[in-house]
Amino acid sequence: DFAFMGGSMGRVVGEKFTRACEAAAERHVPLVSVTASGGARMQEGILSLMQLPKTVCAVEDLHDAGGAMISVMAHPTTAGVLASFASLGDVIVAEPGALLSFTGPRVVQQTTREKLPDDFGLAESNYRFGHLDAIVPRPELRDYVARLLRLFGNAG
Repeated sequence: DFAFMGGSMGRVVGEKFTRACEAAAERHVPLVSVTASGGARMQEGILSLMQLPKTVCAVEDLHDAGGAMISVMAHPTTAGVLASFASLGDVIVAEPGALLSFTGPRVVQQTTREKLPDDFGLAESNYRFGHLDAIVPRPELRDYVARLLRLFGNAG
């Protein structure tokens, strides 16, 4: 929930996500992840940063168990959450216009001193470069994810 502390990932979020991966693997069902995050919760220091590899390992364990993950990225999905588990979905979907970037365009532009495209980091440019499987408007997400769940359910 981006409205609470920028949707940042701390110890509790990392643990809950890891447990969700474990439960999906045990039940042989796909995991649906929905993200809107500014990244790691810096107020928790190194414990927050430790959640990045922890969540990556949890997704890898899910995959090793034959499970699948559907990753739905809402606006914004950035920084450590994007760089860790959110990008590891078997199917990666985003909402139109969602910012999906390690950092925002302003920071990149100030660092590189280069003019960036107007759609830098947006779902549409990520899709164009092959980082997403689909862009789906929020009102259509329920039906889209349900179709994917049926597909993955029939595969097992």
